[in-house]
Amino acid sequence: MKLITQEHIHRYKQDGFVIIRSMFSLPEATLLYQVAVSDEQVSKHSYDLNDSTGKKTKLALWFTPGDDTYGLLTRTEKLINAVDALLDGDSDVCHFHSKLMQKEPHVGGAWEWHQDYGYWYKNGFLYPDQMLSVMVALTEATIENGCLQVIPGSHKLGRVEHSFSGEQNGADMRFVDEALKNSELVYVTLKPGDVLFFHSNLLHRSDSNESNSARWSMISAYNRSENIPFNEKSTSCITPVNVVSDSAPWNSGLSGKSATADFLIKDQDVTLKSF
Repeated sequence: MKLITQEHIHRYKQDGFVIIRSMFSLPEATLLYQVAVSDEQVSKHSYDLNDSTGKKTKLALWFTPGDDTYGLLTRTEKLINAVDALLDGDSDVCHFHSKLMQKEPHVGGAWEWHQDYGYWYKNGFLYPDQMLSVMVALTEATIENGCLQVIPGSHKLGRVEHSFSGEQNGADMRFVDEALKNSELVYVTLKPGDVLFFHSNLLHRSDSNESNSARWSMISAYNRSENIPFNEKSTSCITPVNVVSDSAPWNSGLSGKSATADFLIKDQDVTLKSF
């Protein structure tokens, strides 16, 4: 199933992001959220990441997409076709990693301005145009609960220098401030099942969750198989995705991550370069 049109591709190249509304249905997003909140392995392997004020965002990150509900969803035909249409290059699409972002009411922290490639270039990936992130909204994302904010066209700046702010890698604010003079800040509000595709060099951030509602999302990073990193241990990022049908996540029995899943362990990776 192909959902990406030439207009979507044009907007992605121009703005660095594109939103596909209702790419997954509300019942599908609700089921995925129910799996996530009850997943023992996700709960066990989730950790807090502090922002500059000490507020915390909880996340769990893994590399290899398995046969669990998340892994099947990240390998669906419609999602992989969309990624393939947006990425530069023509080699196979590979799954770098996925993470469940858990921004709870009143305590969920902010994310500093950054580019995903601000982290990933340290892993030795050479070509940022061959990498992107895909955010699937599991709950509603609003301004009040800390939805993503982006600067359209900022991916054209190339990689901006990053330095640590709290436990996060934040972009040089001189570049961010200049970019904001030339482009309007956009709040990416999403309904459950909406999907945001964004370039690895798009500047983005989010505020803390000041609302009474949780903001949960699953963000998956993809890469072309030809974009081989020289400083990355996981081989998921250069392993072609085994594509499944769009119905596979919902017809195979809902299941969370297995105990053998290759989660990122915070204390074993000092700089958390992998996300």
